[in-house]
Amino acid sequence: MSVPPDLRQQYLQTCQNLSQPENHFVARVLQEADESDNIQAKGITLKIAGNNRLVPVQRVTDEDVQVLASVLRTAVFVTGLDLRYNILTDVGVRHVATFLQENSTLRYLNLMFNDIGTSGAELIANALHSNETLLHLRMTGNKIGNKGGMYFASMLQVNCTLEKLDLGDCDLGTQCLIAIASVLTQNKAVKAINLNRPLLYSQEEETTVHIALMLKNNSSLVELHLCKHEIRSLGVKRLCEALYENCSLRYLDLSCNKITRDDVKFLGELLKQNQTLEILDLNSNRIEDDGAIYLSEALALYNRTLKALSVVSNNIRGKGLVALSQSMKINMELSYIYIWGNNFDEAVSTAFSELIQAGRLKPNCTDVEPYEVDGHVHLAELSHGLKKHYYWTPSYGEVNNTAANASLAIAAVSQYF
Repeated sequence: MSVPPDLRQQYLQTCQNLSQPENHFVARVLQEADESDNIQAKGITLKIAGNNRLVPVQRVTDEDVQVLASVLRTAVFVTGLDLRYNILTDVGVRHVATFLQENSTLRYLNLMFNDIGTSGAELIANALHSNETLLHLRMTGNKIGNKGGMYFASMLQVNCTLEKLDLGDCDLGTQCLIAIASVLTQNKAVKAINLNRPLLYSQEEETTVHIALMLKNNSSLVELHLCKHEIRSLGVKRLCEALYENCSLRYLDLSCNKITRDDVKFLGELLKQNQTLEILDLNSNRIEDDGAIYLSEALALYNRTLKALSVVSNNIRGKGLVALSQSMKINMELSYIYIWGNNFDEAVSTAFSELIQAGRLKPNCTDVEPYEVDGHVHLAELSHGLKKHYYWTPSYGEVNNTAANASLAIAAVSQYF
């Protein structure tokens, strides 16, 4: 019979040995892990998120993570570590990096929105040169900069196990984006990468062109996030040209760019032939009625693989939105559509109300809900979307209904995706 874990007691003893004060929040999480059923058989993710509002939170510091890393060094049943929204700096990351070099069971590490800089990025990336078990790393919101991004590009040349890497909101620059794109032409392990909101100062779309070249040669990438990349006509054209040859990408995020109605012609033509793309996020662009009509024509007459489409905040009026609703009556594969933030008239409200009432569009697969006042149908906003839980998860825990977040419902890469 195996001996049950005693992480909390080990933690308190290590605090005493290192003359460090106890972090009561960490101790509480470890005690809950000790009390979990089948912890050794199934493994466990320790959720030490600094934004937990259900319990008193004492955010994890560099000193706390030194103690935690020492305790977890022998805890082979810990397969995930969530340290998001804490106050870790490059000093504390040194202990995390040492832990990654020595550990052979951790598969998920979330460091999003700490205070990690370029030096910390170097430490984590260097640790992943030799780590062969980590599948999913989130560095979201840590200002590692262009140089930090270059360290991760170098790591991807060596590491062949990491499946998902999130470098969104990390202040990446042109040089490291091009380097990452170049490395991904050879790396066959990465299934999903987030490169959202880099700091770009050129109008020439060089980074998008290099990413498009990568897509022509990459046959393993499933999910690609290019939010806030200043993508315009040239970038959309090059990406679409690449996707005619790519047979693996299922989720393309082009939200918050500068895509206009004319640029959507390229996407419309692509959707007529593409057989793999399942999720297309065009949130916060400016495709207008004409762009929505291009998409609806492709979806109604040709495409039968796209399952989720977001056109939130695209200055679409009644004509374009009604066209999209009509395409859903013909195309039975398109299951998720998000339209809030556009210009609704009664024809739009009626069209989407009919889709929902007929059961063609499930209420949890869209971001609008019909209601009636004085005989007139209107639409109210629902809190649903493709990236609903990208920056946060509900205080009560993980979301059981994956339809609330279409990327999870459709294109899961691994159990930690």
